[in-house]
Amino acid sequence: MDKVGFFRSIHVKFVLIYVLLILIAMQVISVYFINNLEANLRNNYDNALKNNLDFFEFNAEQKILDAQQMKEATEDKNSTLRDDIAQLINETKDQNIKEVQVLNKDGVVLGSDKRNLIGQVSTNSKIKLALNGTEAQTEMYDPDSKQRVIVWAKPIIAGKEKQVDKNKQILGAIYVESSIESVYKQISDINKILTTGTVIALGITAILGIFLARTITRPMADMRKQALVMARGDFSRKVQVYGDDEIGQLSMTFNDLTRKLQEATAITESERRKLRSVLTYMTDGVIATDRDGCIILMNDRAEEMLNISRQHALGNTLLELLRLNDQYTWDELYNEYESMLLDFSTDKVHYVLRANFSVIQKEGGPVNGLIAVLHDVTEQEQIENERREFVFNVSHELRTPLTTMRSYLEALAEGAWQDENIAPRFLEVTQNETERMIRLVTDLLQLSKMDSKDYRFNFIQTDLVQFLQDIIERFEMLQHEHLHFVRNLPERSIMVQIDTDKMTQVVDNIISNAIKYSPEGGTISVSASLHGRKIKVSVADQGVGIPKNNVSKIFDRFFRVDRARSRDLGGTGLGLAITKEIVLAHGGDIWAESEWGQGTTIHFTLPLKKVRGE
Repeated sequence: MDKVGFFRSIHVKFVLIYVLLILIAMQVISVYFINNLEANLRNNYDNALKNNLDFFEFNAEQKILDAQQMKEATEDKNSTLRDDIAQLINETKDQNIKEVQVLNKDGVVLGSDKRNLIGQVSTNSKIKLALNGTEAQTEMYDPDSKQRVIVWAKPIIAGKEKQVDKNKQILGAIYVESSIESVYKQISDINKILTTGTVIALGITAILGIFLARTITRPMADMRKQALVMARGDFSRKVQVYGDDEIGQLSMTFNDLTRKLQEATAITESERRKLRSVLTYMTDGVIATDRDGCIILMNDRAEEMLNISRQHALGNTLLELLRLNDQYTWDELYNEYESMLLDFSTDKVHYVLRANFSVIQKEGGPVNGLIAVLHDVTEQEQIENERREFVFNVSHELRTPLTTMRSYLEALAEGAWQDENIAPRFLEVTQNETERMIRLVTDLLQLSKMDSKDYRFNFIQTDLVQFLQDIIERFEMLQHEHLHFVRNLPERSIMVQIDTDKMTQVVDNIISNAIKYSPEGGTISVSASLHGRKIKVSVADQGVGIPKNNVSKIFDRFFRVDRARSRDLGGTGLGLAITKEIVLAHGGDIWAESEWGQGTTIHFTLPLKKVRGE
């Protein structure tokens, strides 16, 4: 995760916001305070100036009235008045008043702080207004002194109590120019004080804001580090709790969340390992897709079944992988089918899979994908086919003798029994067919017993060499001289654990078949040899042999290379099937080798238990 920029940091934002709030508050307070202060100072200044003018007016009025009552010469009277006015100006003028003029009713300057104006007639418009009885006041800027001044012209009226009288007596006028820079200087000084205070307050606020922000951002930074560590899968780190306030409670809650997340992650990881283990060791293939049908998961068994690597399968569609894209659409697959058979058979191999489909969907939500479970049903299909073929063969094998018996019995019933030449032959055929059905049923019962899990063999330790010698001698005594037996047996005893009755049946079946298919004067060879911890027994004849494509089928039930000859020789087609079941039950194996026209050799092995003389 990228580092947070300085100005994007919540720490800086918090301090800036805090300082801006204080600055705005100080500005609002300053504006309100300065405006009111300026108004108050200006009002106080105006009142003070007005009071000063009123006092000056009163004294000037007295001086003028006193001068009018004097009986001296006019020049002496005017001189005395000017002196009195000048003294009055000196006594009453303060430092803010820049200019004072006292004029008589004719507009002649009687007294002024500017000597050159005394005795001159004023042309000032404001003075003229005052001489007409109108008080004039205005504020203006003096370009010479570069100061703001108040210009005030006020009439001197005799008899103040008669001011409302229209025939009031105007004695003269007073003209004053007073600087108000002192007021604005006070305001400027106060502004400087407020600015200095604001700067100091902002500095203190910034320092306090930094410490306050640290109390908030430090736990947040600690929690951010904890979140980064948790994102890497490390839940051992804890957030430090700095207090019992809301932030402290948040830190404790974060630690509790870390603990619960660690437990949830551990449970999820455990379930994930279990799921991985289940998927890995399942005997069925599992394929998961997303909502578009693209493969996102496949276990090892599915790879084996479909003979494709996971890297090549991921990202492809399920329809392509199962070779269904020409038959179904994706919507049809997850809406209409829960199970189907997939035939991957070739000319050489029969291979059938059953696919069961399950939709991945949240309750009430959209379809998120599909899970396909593949099960190898090749063996089941083969068993089912063998079962159907077995039923067909049994029915066929039973129907033939039954049909023959019915035909002969009908002939006997119709009168053939009275014919001394025909009746014995018909009865002989019927008896042979009956014995054939008995042998067939006996073999079927034996196979049924051997297929049962409850079937038990009686194993005893037996010398296999002597066992084979006895069986061969028995066949030599029963057979005619047109066949010759060759023995290639070890001279020492070889001990094996066998069920002698069942193993006798095995050897009898193999030698009987060799005898049936051997030509006149043929030779049957019986041999035994050691191969590791097993002994192999072989029986070879010089018969017609077996076609190459049928060699692997001779141990199937009801399979005959030459069906007509087998029936003539009394075979049921189950002898070698029973032989195979007995050998497999002894822990051995059985197979055949044959070339058409060159005879057949049957081999079977038995586990070696003990060899005498070793």
